[in-house]
Amino acid sequence: MALLSVIVPCYNECEALPIFYQKLKETLSGMECGHEIIFVDDGSTDGTAELLRRFAEDDGTVVWLSLSRNFGKEAAMYAGLSNIRGDYAAIMDCDLQDPPEMLPEMLAAVESGEYSMAAARRVDRRGEPPIRSFFARRFYKFVNRICESEIADGARDFRVMTREVADIVVSMHEHNRFSKGIFSWVGFKTKWVPYVNRERVAGKTKWSFWHLFGYAIDGIINFSHVPLTIASWFGLFMTFFAFVTELVVIVRRLLFDEPVAGWASLVCIIVFIGGLQLFFLGTIGNYIAKLYRESKGRPHYIVEKSNRDDVKKVG
Repeated sequence: MALLSVIVPCYNECEALPIFYQKLKETLSGMECGHEIIFVDDGSTDGTAELLRRFAEDDGTVVWLSLSRNFGKEAAMYAGLSNIRGDYAAIMDCDLQDPPEMLPEMLAAVESGEYSMAAARRVDRRGEPPIRSFFARRFYKFVNRICESEIADGARDFRVMTREVADIVVSMHEHNRFSKGIFSWVGFKTKWVPYVNRERVAGKTKWSFWHLFGYAIDGIINFSHVPLTIASWFGLFMTFFAFVTELVVIVRRLLFDEPVAGWASLVCIIVFIGGLQLFFLGTIGNYIAKLYRESKGRPHYIVEKSNRDDVKKVG
């Protein structure tokens, strides 16, 4: 019998976890496969770790990993993937925005051999703040224009994959992770399973607008060098523009003996160009900072406690 490993990253989810756990167990008990549920506590401060410990005491299929601090969702997913035992792996959130009842269809698609991954894709964004939905749609359109890998609009981290795909994702040791881009970059045939957006069953989201904005910037920098190309072309254009402007000033002075006026506008132009230079320097700095972070070779996560002795505690 095939074994499905379900990875669930958690951060301060005491309110949602009991409801999610019950729904997930109901779904898994009706599936014709064995299962393990790997809960990854990402440094929670609200008693999530204690709740997961109780789940594990009552249910032998539950594995819990408690990280030594909050490393972020990407690291928590990486920790889960690094410790699976199953033939297939699933990743899902515990707020029930990823419906557990979709698991049988997604697993069936992968077990058929036609697909290596099955991933959930939201067909609408009902319940989201309008400004967040607007910028999310713009992000997907922009990132698909400039990045080497295409990311479907509405794509979630919620997906089921073969062990082969999971092992390949784990083998990509980059510290600055953007999983949606990684899953797209590794290739393999993916079945997209559409569903209607759902609101959280309990608790509050940990993703503010600015957190999502920073995550989007990370995704662009991790999978595209276009911002650097734009900076180079803009620099070339401004050099040419400055050369033409200087020629105009020289000709007016030598041939027509006209004084060069407009110091106020000149100052505005200098300030504008200076601002753009600082912006592009910041962009270049982001790339350098990520290289510096990668060069340190620090682990993605550190497991402090677990109910399983063979877990990979540092990875």
